[in-house]
Amino acid sequence: MTNIEVDQHKLPLMLTDLRLPSFHKHWQDIAIQSDKEGWSAARFLAVLAEYELAERDTRRIQRHLNASNLLGGKTLATFNFKRLPNVKKAQVEALSAGDWIDARANLIAIGNSGGGKTHLLCAVGYALIEAGYRVLYTQTSDLVQKLQAARRELMLENALAKLDKFDLIILDDITYAQRDISETSVLFELIARRYEYRSIAIAANQPFSGWDNIFQDKAMTVAAIDRLVHHSTILEMNIDSYRQWEAAQNLKKMLRKTTNKKVKNMPEAS
Repeated sequence: MTNIEVDQHKLPLMLTDLRLPSFHKHWQDIAIQSDKEGWSAARFLAVLAEYELAERDTRRIQRHLNASNLLGGKTLATFNFKRLPNVKKAQVEALSAGDWIDARANLIAIGNSGGGKTHLLCAVGYALIEAGYRVLYTQTSDLVQKLQAARRELMLENALAKLDKFDLIILDDITYAQRDISETSVLFELIARRYEYRSIAIAANQPFSGWDNIFQDKAMTVAAIDRLVHHSTILEMNIDSYRQWEAAQNLKKMLRKTTNKKVKNMPEAS
């Protein structure tokens, strides 16, 4: 076999051209360790490849997190399962694994305002990104307005196609405001397009019987609910507002501290 002369000084440039930044970053340190320990060439390459794959995965996750618009801090670690006896932690952890995403199914959280629906859906979204899926969180009204603008510019198909790259779209506050017929239309097109093709997660503060406020046409309401529910997990989250509960807990802590401080500073009886 003909010997090929290689200019080692060109290696950083070659690694840059090959788009191997982790190779570029670690090869010298790994080469020193390899020479000391007498590694084979195969082991040397395998170690560098492991660094490249691990750091590439980290960069991918960060890109997907940046694109997701998920609300900060709303993870499974910070979710209070004790306040939701109907929602089991094991069930949510199973949803976080992503099998339902592979099955093109949906997730619907229904309950009172402040009951933790947004937190739970975002927490599942974070876990899914870690598992390799692409997720987009949005207020329903914001996305509807963007789709309406795209329709006016005759770009609705392009806008919907861009959303196809997300394995899951989380629509928050879907029942928050009544919509006119044009808003209803683009929302239904999104739901119909993703039916059995991509997944949707929805947070709603009204049961399905109250969804006439979303879709003014009764037939469209039935058709939308039918598509969403056909392959879905439905979480009942009807509890008192978590925000009000948290405020009450903080008030109790503050009162206890104030009371303890007053007792501590009271003069002793003579």
